[in-house]
Amino acid sequence: MDNFKKYIPLAIRIVVAFLFIISAVAKMYPSPYFAISTFEVKQLYTMGFSEGFAPLFSRTLIGIEFALGLLLLQPHWLKRFVIPATIALLLVFITHLTIQTLSSGNAGNCGCFGELLPMTPVEAIIKNIIAVGLLVWLYKLLPAGSDRNNFWVLTTVTLACILGIFMVAPIKPVQNIAIEPSTEAIEVTESTEETPTDTISLAPAQIETPVATETAKDVKEVVTVDEPKPAKSGYASYFSNVDKGKKIVALFAPGCEHCMDTAKQLTEMKAKNKDFPEVQIIFMDEEAEKIPDFFKFAGTQYPYKVIDIISFWKVLGNSKDTPGIVYLWNGNKIKEWDGINEKKFVASELMKVYKKPYSEIKK
Repeated sequence: MDNFKKYIPLAIRIVVAFLFIISAVAKMYPSPYFAISTFEVKQLYTMGFSEGFAPLFSRTLIGIEFALGLLLLQPHWLKRFVIPATIALLLVFITHLTIQTLSSGNAGNCGCFGELLPMTPVEAIIKNIIAVGLLVWLYKLLPAGSDRNNFWVLTTVTLACILGIFMVAPIKPVQNIAIEPSTEAIEVTESTEETPTDTISLAPAQIETPVATETAKDVKEVVTVDEPKPAKSGYASYFSNVDKGKKIVALFAPGCEHCMDTAKQLTEMKAKNKDFPEVQIIFMDEEAEKIPDFFKFAGTQYPYKVIDIISFWKVLGNSKDTPGIVYLWNGNKIKEWDGINEKKFVASELMKVYKKPYSEIKK
């Protein structure tokens, strides 16, 4: 029994250290810059972090998580500093997640383990409370004076971990290199899948054209063009003709299997329908070398633009995921899809809506 109690503190240290190390590593999966940039856009931006501060904070936080995981496995200042600091960080996480749950509900991925192990806020709160309980127990189990006193171990490990994260995921400037950029300031309009007409409040255009008749009288006939008036979708900085007629803007990651499947579906639909809207793709600059293989799988090549990861998430939407599909008509967002869950792309839905006249879509 005494031997069992002897190993309890070590077991607790290993378990909590593993949680912190795997949390830091998971935030860099599947590749450091992609994962950290996604964490910034989907988690930090929504918390109010600025674009300049978010890259610094994200890398420092991940470095501290990694450092605490390692420091829990060594004896220097363990009881006096490492355990209290770890508990304090967990309490900050619990407070943030509680506020998030109360304000937004228990939905989405909290980001604790990045995209490697998606976890809801409530699941993360439970995990963190258990970790705090284990650390409090560990604090009581460790005898007074058990710490070693080399503080340089703490500073060296912490700084090395933080600098290491900055090295494996260096901060890059956000750039958008536009194709035939528009000189106008364009704002992307938002819409919901259930009520697409919210963003199409414009009435069909009325165009008066003279009509020749057999009489000498001048007769004018009112011709109704059954389509929405021109609008600005916000994508003209990538494709100059995107707001003219019917277009499909696809937002893909080159290495995403779901994106490849969606592109292939679009190719099959285009082959069967001569009047199918033109497809234009905005690619995320992650595994861009796979774009040729992407088009090979899709069955054809489409006009495309590659933009940096952070800009891509802004264009797609911070709360959305790939693959993203937007059906435009004269720049108006008629319908959009994203991700692989309830809002995922369904080919039959696009077929149904793009064949409808505008007067029926408005109803």
